[in-house]
Amino acid sequence: MTSTSPADQRLRDLARLRGVRDRIDREYAQPLDVEALARGAHMSAGHLSREFRAAYGESPYAYLMTRRIERAMTLLRRGDLSVTEVCFAVGCSSLGTFSTRFTELVGMPPSVYRRQEGRATVGMPPCVAKQVTRPVRPRRSIRNGEAPTSAPSLA
Repeated sequence: MTSTSPADQRLRDLARLRGVRDRIDREYAQPLDVEALARGAHMSAGHLSREFRAAYGESPYAYLMTRRIERAMTLLRRGDLSVTEVCFAVGCSSLGTFSTRFTELVGMPPSVYRRQEGRATVGMPPCVAKQVTRPVRPRRSIRNGEAPTSAPSLA
């Protein structure tokens, strides 16, 4: 019988969490929920959510929505799809939820983003455009149980 140290167990858990994050990155447009992700990682949904948040600073659902919004931003900048088409193309099933989350993360509704940002990255290498346009989820205060945001040091 072999026993595992807490450090070994933590490394295994982190590898499973990385697998969940990679799955979200690959399958963002598919119907994914925390229960399905947890089953794939052989964890309970509650344990997955707690451990994912501890490792990555946000819940699996928040991470999934951020990936979907990132892809939606790219599709909207192209300009050849309507907001509704983009919503369904990135895996959202509700236009209202998509618009609300998009506005939260980007700071403007998807229709406004499509009009204003359509030409913002023209001529920019895709790797730079992805970095420049990446949505940033606003942090909540410490009182809500989330990690404090640290201001970057310019010194």
